Amino acid sequence: MIGQLSRHWWVLLVRGAVAVLFGVLALFWPGITVWALTVLFGAYALVDGVFSLAGAFQGVPGQSRAWLAVAGICGILLGLMAFAWPGATALVLLMLIAAWAVVTGVLEIVGAVRMRRTIDDAWLFGVSGAVSVVFGVLLFVWPASGALAVVWLIGLFAIVTGAMMIGAAFRLRRLGERAGAHRVGRQYG
Repeated sequence: MIGQLSRHWWVLLVRGAVAVLFGVLALFWPGITVWALTVLFGAYALVDGVFSLAGAFQGVPGQSRAWLAVAGICGILLGLMAFAWPGATALVLLMLIAAWAVVTGVLEIVGAVRMRRTIDDAWLFGVSGAVSVVFGVLLFVWPASGALAVVWLIGLFAIVTGAMMIGAAFRLRRLGERAGAHRVGRQYG
């Protein structure tokens, strides 16, 4: 399984980079309209969903990839919904983002639990999932908070999650390189 994951480490890197870019845009462009935030969120959720779904189809045969497929489908559906209704109110967008964060966070935690025996740092996926769930719950609990605070929370969440994905991607790449070097050593040793 490590070989398959490490060959596609760049998918996690792209997902992380898109999340960081989305977060930076949200932080440094706080006066954006609900429409612009909807489009940015829709684009992020759609790209993240496509890469998650691609990862589910490229996984290791015999290993459960359902959690990744469900996360991908949820991301794609939420992205499409955000594009279909760009005039949605801030509350509706906030509830969509909160629901998406909770669902994907739970699925990331499930994935981390399943990968804990295969990947030493699977806990990073679990932490990312826990951060996502906490973020989603906070948005559900305080929906009337100021728009600027919500934009900053979304930006910070995306940057933290993206940074964790980028770190995990490079860790997967290193694991793949070590596994490849180990195989070469056994082959010629």
